[in-house]
Amino acid sequence: FLVFLRYQIYYGYPLQTYLEYPIIIAQDVVLLLFVLRFNGNMKRALLYAVTFGGGWYVLAVRKWIIDLAMNLCTLISAASKLAQLRSLWQTKDSGQVSALTWSMSAYTCATRIFTTVMTTNDLMVLIRFITMLILNIWVTVTILRYRKTKKTD
Repeated sequence: FLVFLRYQIYYGYPLQTYLEYPIIIAQDVVLLLFVLRFNGNMKRALLYAVTFGGGWYVLAVRKWIIDLAMNLCTLISAASKLAQLRSLWQTKDSGQVSALTWSMSAYTCATRIFTTVMTTNDLMVLIRFITMLILNIWVTVTILRYRKTKKTD
C-alpha cells in the first residue's frame, strides 16, 4: 500500500484514485502497534517507523526506483495468489477459503481497471490490476471447483 500510495502521489494523480490507501495504511499501523504492544515488543515500533519513513523517502529519490518498486509489488501480489492456487491444487480442498472474498477482490480489480482508464490511463497500474483480476478470478474458480458439497439424505 505504501508503494502504491507513493507511486500515485509521485505522478500527481487525482486524490480520488488513491484516497483509500492512507486509510488502509493507518489501519495497518494501528494493527501493528496492537500486535507489538500485546507481544511486549513496543521497542520495535521505532524501528518500523524509521523503516516506513526511510522507505517513503527512498521511493521518490529517482523515477526508476518508484517504477521498479511498483513492478515488484505486482510480482509479489501475483506470487501470493499463485501460492494460494498451488495450495488449493495440492489439497484439492478449498477448506475455509472464501469464494465471496476472492470474488469481491476480482470485482474491486475490475472497477479499478475502469477507474484507471477513465482517470490516469497509467499502463503500469492497468497491468497490475489486469493481472490481479485474472488471478483473483482464477482463485475464485478454483475455490468453487474444490468446494465440498454437503450430502443431504
